[in-house]
Order: sequence, then C-alpha cells, then structure tokens
Amino acid sequence: MKENSRRGFMGKAFGAVAGLGAIGSLVAMKKSWDPLPSVKAAGFTTLDMSIYEEGVMVTEKWRGKPIFVLKKTPEMMKDEEGNPEAQARNIKVGNDNFMIAIGLCTHLGCIPAFRKDKGDFLCACHGGMFSASGLVTKVPPPRGFDIPPFKIDGNKLLLGEVGPEYQAMKDNGVTL
Repeated sequence: MKENSRRGFMGKAFGAVAGLGAIGSLVAMKKSWDPLPSVKAAGFTTLDMSIYEEGVMVTEKWRGKPIFVLKKTPEMMKDEEGNPEAQARNIKVGNDNFMIAIGLCTHLGCIPAFRKDKGDFLCACHGGMFSASGLVTKVPPPRGFDIPPFKIDGNKLLLGEVGPEYQAMKDNGVTL
C-alpha cells in the first residue's frame, strides 16, 4: 500500500513539473511572436508642427514611407477658396494649415517632386501632377495623395494613430 501511495505522489509531482514546463514553453513561444519594441516604436512618429516654415515642403519618414509636410501659405489658402475638396484635406494644427500626405504617387508609387515656384508636385515618371493640397491636377494618378493616420495633440501630430480629425476625413471619403 505504501508503494502505491509513493507512486501516486511521484506521478502527481512529475505531472506538476511537466505542467510547469509546458506553461513556461508556451510563455516563451508567445514572447517570440510579439513584435520587438523597436518594431512597435516604428509604427508611430511624432512631429512637432511648430518647427515647419510656411511654403517649405519637408519630407519626414513613417514606416519606411516618405511623408510630405507642407505648411500652407496665405496664398495657398486663398487658392483653395471655393474648392471644398481641397479645403477638406487641410489639417489644422493650432492656427496653421498643413498638407500632410504619404509622398507616393497613387499611379505607380513614384516620389513626386515639390515645385516651390509653382506650389505643386510633379511626378516625372508619367507626368502626373498634384496641387499643394495633394489633389490630382493632371492624370494618370487615379486619386490624390493618401493621408496617413494621425492624431493631433496640441502642437504635435502623431502619425500612426487614428484621431478624430483623421477618422472624420476617412468617413467623408477624403482618404482611404
């Protein structure tokens, strides 16, 4: 009888150790599937919008893509008067209006050049043109520049997080 109780105890002890080992293995496996902290951090980019100058197009980087940031001049804003489609693409941070877009032509993914003298973008590959608002002014691009997900927090813009302003643009068909 003593032998059977010892075997029962040893069996339970072995089962407990095996169970703990299995749990440890599952935890380690789950950790290997989680993205690295560097990958998580790459998903968000914070831009301090107070540093940009009017009329100067700056290319930032988010998730390996070029992001065009253009602080609009009063002349650019005047050109948009009467164009609700262009006005809907404005991103207002404080008292300033910005065009913020993924800087890839929606035709074939080329990177268009900003022409400061004309205040527009030219994709040299196939001659596509975009306004300072990111709208197509000359085909072949099928649509304007895509707007990356963003959230406004004071004078900062957080790329990669969906805020109410971006959600409204998406709901209204301004961006994909």
